[in-house]
Amino acid sequence: MRVDGQLAFNTGPSILAACQAGFGLAYLIEDYVTPLQADGSLMRVLDDWCPVFAGYHLYYPSRRHQSSAFSTIVDALRHRDRGA
Repeated sequence: MRVDGQLAFNTGPSILAACQAGFGLAYLIEDYVTPLQADGSLMRVLDDWCPVFAGYHLYYPSRRHQSSAFSTIVDALRHRDRGA
């Protein structure tokens, strides 16, 4: 299907604002739209095309000299995964 349009966005809030203004459909993180679905401002469409999000994944190259801040984040994420 060919779709013509003049809008391009790179942030979720901008996409949401355009969708609320009636410019079309939006593909967004569920946290952005749940309250708006609850109050009837937005509705979910194409439900079969909305896969369940299993969570975030961290990909990083194995390196010997990682910053201490990065190592702390990796350790915290590993700890959270084990505790869940």
